Amino acid sequence: QLQLVESGGGLVQPGGSLRLSCAASGLTLDDYGIGWFRQAPGKEREWISCISSSGGSTYYKDSVKGRFTISRDNAKNTVTLQMNSLKPEDTAVYYCAADYLPVDYHCSVENFSYDYWGQGTQVTVNS
Repeated sequence: QLQLVESGGGLVQPGGSLRLSCAASGLTLDDYGIGWFRQAPGKEREWISCISSSGGSTYYKDSVKGRFTISRDNAKNTVTLQMNSLKPEDTAVYYCAADYLPVDYHCSVENFSYDYWGQGTQVTVNS
């Protein structure tokens, strides 16, 4: 059973940066695409980024493109989301999720593709 734990959330001023980590245990991440999602109060959970199993392909939601960077270290079984130039509208609970997809040219943008989810970490962007 794969378990995911997010960390790195917190309170930051607009324009600031945070680095979220997703640590996996129970199984290795080598065959899993990893997605980051977020859910703001009163809104549905939305996909924001994903990275293919070996890190060869990455995708971003338009609203975070150029500000967020996803990366992974399979040797350490971790995935990182570097978030720069944060805006108040980035405030949400951020989740990482794993999708068994042992191909390096694709990762899913769909919630239903992901089998394993972390518990989430709160990111608040507020002056």
